[in-house]
Amino acid sequence: MFDLPAIQQALQQFGFDGWLLYDFRSSNVLARRVLGMGEMPVMSRRFFYCVPARGEPMRLVHRIETGSLDHLPGSKTVYLKWQELEAGFAQMLGGMKRVAMEYSPRNGNPYVSRADAGTVELVKSLGIEVASSGDLIQLFEAAWDDDQIRSHFAAEKVTDSAYSVAWKFIADEIRSRGETDEVAVRDVIMDHFAKHGVTTYHPPIVGVGPNSGDPHYETGTGANTTIRRDDFVLIDLWGKLDQPRAVYSDLTRTGFVGQIVPDQFTKVFKVVAAARDAAIACVRSAFAEKRPLQGWEVDDACRAVIVAAGYGDRFVHRTGHSIGQEVHGNGANMDNLETHEERLILPRTCFSVEPGIYLPEFGVRSEINVFVDPQSQVHVTGGALQTEVVAILA
Repeated sequence: MFDLPAIQQALQQFGFDGWLLYDFRSSNVLARRVLGMGEMPVMSRRFFYCVPARGEPMRLVHRIETGSLDHLPGSKTVYLKWQELEAGFAQMLGGMKRVAMEYSPRNGNPYVSRADAGTVELVKSLGIEVASSGDLIQLFEAAWDDDQIRSHFAAEKVTDSAYSVAWKFIADEIRSRGETDEVAVRDVIMDHFAKHGVTTYHPPIVGVGPNSGDPHYETGTGANTTIRRDDFVLIDLWGKLDQPRAVYSDLTRTGFVGQIVPDQFTKVFKVVAAARDAAIACVRSAFAEKRPLQGWEVDDACRAVIVAAGYGDRFVHRTGHSIGQEVHGNGANMDNLETHEERLILPRTCFSVEPGIYLPEFGVRSEINVFVDPQSQVHVTGGALQTEVVAILA
């Protein structure tokens, strides 16, 4: 729900004169969500909505879609010609010096960059500084309401229990007929989700042996997808309740098809687990000290452990991503590799911590979710932390 007083308070807090929210044919899903338009039809013409730090918001809409923003407060200007659009644009931004938009300098954060370059140029041509709305987006799109928080904790019960189902299925298949395969395990997990009202945009990753060394492996496409005794298996799964505005739980765990896990797997797993725990400790320390924390700092804390162990070149992705209505959400990522993430970690937001070491023979990733509650308490969600590779036949 659009909350004008809260948005204006945030604009004052972050030092913005206004927030210009703009969309064309759903090119800016972030603006649509902030404006409460998630389920509304996509407009065929550009609209602009400017929220000043103080005072009345302003709407700029096309003549054939004059009602497109009528659910929102504020004055309305209607344009038809492009000249009228530019005149209305200048009027709505008059007197402002620093405006927030879905923009990221040098496209450093593509998750935020939804405003096109030409529109940003138009704003700058008026002598106005354009700054990133990244932290505003977190507050009003990535921060969870109470219903979403409940949906996450309900989903995590299903995602967590899916591992027991998967490990048991593998063990039963190995004992009864000597083998199974990645696709069969994937399908068992999907059946488990369906039975418990959980949906997902994409089926889980089940990777055996060398396939587990590919961070974005597609289940069943490797050279050898059969799972037998003495194989290493990675399962990455994510799901959310099958209801509007539900948010995801996203977990990764590893297992060995045997009774005793060989040292080669245990050695790498312990490094990954230590890196994961260092990231969690970084977040908890910052919030305990009431110190602002940016995403890149968590990535550095995690990555340092893997680098020190000599596997730095085998950790080939960021430490974690925002989690929301999409599994890769629109809040701060834990990243100083792919981007330099300067957005703050805020209360009511959730993100993954998922360090990995990817070798030619196998890959280890340990993924949990971290949720910061409304009171700034830090919670690790997704069941108990994995402390060792699961011995599937134990």
